[in-house]
Amino acid sequence: MFENLLKILEQYGAWGLALHSFADAIIFPIPAFFMQVSLSAVAPSSALWLATVGFIACLAGTPLGYLIGRTVGQAILNKILKPEWVERASELFRKHGETAVLIGAFTPIPFKVFTILSGSLNFPLWQLMTYAALGRAVKFYAVGGLFYIYGRAAEGMVKDVTAYIGIGAVVLFVLYYGIRRFIRARRKARGLAAGAARETAADRSDAETE
Repeated sequence: MFENLLKILEQYGAWGLALHSFADAIIFPIPAFFMQVSLSAVAPSSALWLATVGFIACLAGTPLGYLIGRTVGQAILNKILKPEWVERASELFRKHGETAVLIGAFTPIPFKVFTILSGSLNFPLWQLMTYAALGRAVKFYAVGGLFYIYGRAAEGMVKDVTAYIGIGAVVLFVLYYGIRRFIRARRKARGLAAGAARETAADRSDAETE
């Protein structure tokens, strides 16, 4: 059923991609990535324009996915999506909090899981939009840029490049969290040292007074 609908949408080119990307952020089970690749392979010179259309439409659909999450939330996730996708996305939120959406943009998990889950978990909408913009821009324009530069030959590169982007994103996040933890530990240590110094000074002052 959805594959037939996808074929119909493809006939409308950029407009079809816009509709698919919009629905991708809400409920459509097939990621817009597949239509973007198909259309870019047919017209590589329009690949960057297609990336722009898909990116904007995806962002436009994100608040609606969020609203669905706020209203029906977990129930609709479990009905329309694979349980393992929901569980993996939930685990990302538990482990990485606010950056789960940005991480999710680079994973094979459909992005709608994160928009709906953000709503059901009362995640701030402005943060969802910010991280969605960053993550989806990288994904859409990486594909668009490949086809624009390499033409139809890019079709065989897309999977590898998107995988590398995902790996690179994971490495950056690990570094980010490692550096942030180190900075927090240093600040905590300095705070404790400063507190101990104040207590020592207070004790000396009391001793001198006596």
